[in-house]
Amino acid sequence: MPYHPKSDFLDVIASRGFLADCSDLEGLDAALLAGTQTAYIGYDATARSLHVGHLMNIMMLRWLQKTGHRPITLMGGGTTKVGDPSFRSEERPLLSAGAIAANIAGMSRVFARFLDYGEGPTGALMLDNAEWLDRLNYLDFLRDIGRHFSVNRMLSFESVRSRLDREQSLSFLEFNYMILQAYDFLELYRRHGCRLQMGGSDQWGNIVSGIDLVRRVQDAEVFGLTAPLLTTADGRKMGKSAAGAVWLDAAMLSPYEFWQFWRNTADADVGRFLKLYTELPVAECDRLGALGGAEINAAKVCLANEVTALLHGPEAAAAAEATARQVFEEGGIGTDLPTLVLGRSEVGEGISLAQLLVRSGLAKSGKDARRLIEEGGARVNDAPAADAGEMFGPDRLAEPVKLTAGRKRHARVMLEG
Repeated sequence: MPYHPKSDFLDVIASRGFLADCSDLEGLDAALLAGTQTAYIGYDATARSLHVGHLMNIMMLRWLQKTGHRPITLMGGGTTKVGDPSFRSEERPLLSAGAIAANIAGMSRVFARFLDYGEGPTGALMLDNAEWLDRLNYLDFLRDIGRHFSVNRMLSFESVRSRLDREQSLSFLEFNYMILQAYDFLELYRRHGCRLQMGGSDQWGNIVSGIDLVRRVQDAEVFGLTAPLLTTADGRKMGKSAAGAVWLDAAMLSPYEFWQFWRNTADADVGRFLKLYTELPVAECDRLGALGGAEINAAKVCLANEVTALLHGPEAAAAAEATARQVFEEGGIGTDLPTLVLGRSEVGEGISLAQLLVRSGLAKSGKDARRLIEEGGARVNDAPAADAGEMFGPDRLAEPVKLTAGRKRHARVMLEG
């Protein structure tokens, strides 16, 4: 008979679809019931922003705090220098210290939208594992920590074995990653009494290693919990769109584009995504997800509004919905669309349509733009475009021009001043 959690946190994440594996579900449940617990999720600084693929575990931290516990967002200033090899076909490119610091600064802005970093027993902490990893003495670390790790066991983890089975190189640098992540758990336990590490199911091997290390060194009971790795109904990895990664930083992806990503959710995913990415009651998520026909579109708008409001604020969500209505229902341009502003010197006597499609982000290259036009997928002010070399001079750009790629991707182009 399946175990039904009694603590608020586990009840929430189990009912909303966050729970994949737990090292000791009943033990963790008892600990959560006994008092405030501290849990962490680590984030390596491999890009200037977090993306939608991170949003599920950010929501786990949010629910942890909302149910009376303390979340830690651990920035990987140290581990990013090594690179997590889990389920990757090749080694991550090594980043400079300056690039890592810039990435951490960009990623940190997102967390403040979801977590309260105030004082008090449940106030979130933002830490950087470079604080302890950068200071390690290699020989001491090998003697005190490395002796607790079995190479045989490390090779048995799926994240490592899958790489070796494909006869793809795994550097000694990468092989150290799971030891460093396990050491993070030990340090967080020592410094902050952290007893729970969470992450995606691809991190299970690393999490188990951390649990084992804390048990061996501190003789303490700690726990691991993972969320499923999501794919959309059509089999794509969650967080990818036709235009690339769906970033959580407004400077890298506009609130309108973020809103539109959720509005374009497949019918079969609506109910599931409402439970994972919003705070609407489960019963309401199920009701909206069960709608059919044209009514499911209202549920998608609800999903887009709720997720966008959490990240960018209610005003940004309302503006994105208004722009979508203007663009799709009224045939307007919409002031909240992604906008390319060109200086007069850039335009000169004229700039081609192909160049505008590339510069606005609607095409990846001139070749891609020409293919889009030849296949009838490009429009200018809602009229089909036929000539990649069509020129747009200062007079034509005096008023904003709406460009469209496919059915759902739009941008404005306007002249500066």
